[in-house]
Amino acid sequence: MQVPLYQAKAEFFRMLGHPVRIRVLELLQNGPVPVRDLLNEIDIEPSNLSQQLAVLRRSGIVVSIRDGATVSYALAGGDVAELLRAARRILTELLVGQSELLAELRHVDAPAGSGPSAR
Repeated sequence: MQVPLYQAKAEFFRMLGHPVRIRVLELLQNGPVPVRDLLNEIDIEPSNLSQQLAVLRRSGIVVSIRDGATVSYALAGGDVAELLRAARRILTELLVGQSELLAELRHVDAPAGSGPSAR
């Protein structure tokens, strides 16, 4: 029995739903990164990073590259980088909207005679 597309999408986003995995993907946007550099940037235990990289590798989002004793990781395709850019655009729009709402709330809740024009 085939999994419905909406369920497959939900599982995909669930797989992305870990801060370390998102950070790894962000760091890989500009090309392959050695594991030692990922560890320096993310500041987690090597075993934890290894677990998160394994999840990303099993999902097919990243690939490992071995060069002698050095193991690097890279995005399997450019679509993941585009997804991260789209997420950044969406979050920016949401935060701008929240900022405007907050400013409006502060303006409405400000007592009469207060603020810069009250001087």
